[in-house]
Amino acid sequence: MNPLDATRHTHTARADEVCATCGSRVAGLCKAMDAAALDDISGESDRLTMPARSLVFREGDTANRVFSIMSGIAKLTRLLPDGKQQVVGFRFPGDIIGYTNRQEYPFDAELLTNAQLCRLDRPKLDKLLTRYPSMEHRLLDLCMQELTTTQEQLVTVGRRPAEARVAAFLVSLLDARRLRGDAPRVLEMPMTRADIADFLGLTLETVSRSFTAFRKRGWLQEPEHMKVELLDLEALSGLADGTSDVD
Repeated sequence: MNPLDATRHTHTARADEVCATCGSRVAGLCKAMDAAALDDISGESDRLTMPARSLVFREGDTANRVFSIMSGIAKLTRLLPDGKQQVVGFRFPGDIIGYTNRQEYPFDAELLTNAQLCRLDRPKLDKLLTRYPSMEHRLLDLCMQELTTTQEQLVTVGRRPAEARVAAFLVSLLDARRLRGDAPRVLEMPMTRADIADFLGLTLETVSRSFTAFRKRGWLQEPEHMKVELLDLEALSGLADGTSDVD
């Protein structure tokens, strides 16, 4: 689906109806906003409903819009000089995508699930940030969180052995849900094994072997396609942070 076609899915609704279930109210840009500010933001933005595998924007597109994920999960990728794509991150409800100081988006943003997005033109967002200092402070907090996540990812890829990288990734899925006030037994995992391998700097075979090993140890199970249940979080966390070894 072409990202320009997303406007076909635009619809309007009252801010209190739309924002009640929006991930941004729990963990995103609108967390600190009151009802009047939310109504103002709603009037300046568009709500988009887009199916899985849609492109929100492409690397190199003019970065004139910012998107908040209301629901759903997105994958960020960059095109490497050799023509291959590199997965650089995953984004969850409440996360902001497309906010950059560059003139063009530095990566593709593809939806892994059906999703709802809140879209703001960059000039409108800049005016809202000036109008609401709490919103500007919240955006700074989110940028710092993303920087911390990026630093942790560098440690994961650069220092941890293969199984520890996969364990850290699984724990991060639960952490993302906890940040949003939820900790379900069964987690959504719409990214493919290849996506995970690319993100962690591993081969597909290594990621598959790690999942098999974790199942045999009783650390996790996959009750459904694209679902994972972490049965022994302590073991996975210990492997991820290097405080426990596996014989």
